[in-house]
Amino acid sequence: MGKSYAAACVCNALLDQGIPCCMTSFGRILAMDWEDRARFLSRLGRYELLVLDDLGAERDTEFSQETLFSVVDERYRAAKPLIVTTNLGLPELKHPESLAKSRVYDRLLEICGPVLCQGENFRQGKSAAARQVLAGVLKGGAHDANKKSPPPGPKASPAPSAGRRGL
Repeated sequence: MGKSYAAACVCNALLDQGIPCCMTSFGRILAMDWEDRARFLSRLGRYELLVLDDLGAERDTEFSQETLFSVVDERYRAAKPLIVTTNLGLPELKHPESLAKSRVYDRLLEICGPVLCQGENFRQGKSAAARQVLAGVLKGGAHDANKKSPPPGPKASPAPSAGRRGL
């Protein structure tokens, strides 16, 4: 099970209990036009839990750092739970390369408890299986449509979802 999947499961469990939650990626927030982003950011306080998926995957610009700071600082000041998934390691979070990142990561480490997720990268396994199917098709073989499909993912989409503190 991956980090995003686990975070989405937490969101779904809370949503099932009627607790307002939001799961999104920071890249998705940055991709919104100015009005939509302002509206979205103004509504973050109404969610009991916010999940920011894949922190550190966004473009590193001054604007993105300031926007990220405002989102994290809002949760910090409101003392509301936050889950953040990231591929950044604890050393990178504790010793960031810039003051702007330090302002964000210091707050994250104060309000979130880091959880190390180790294990095999399931995407690499899926990729290898897909390459085998493609190789078979290219060699003139047919894809076996009766092959069992992987189980469906969580019902949370990468936008509004649920959970508790974590990092």
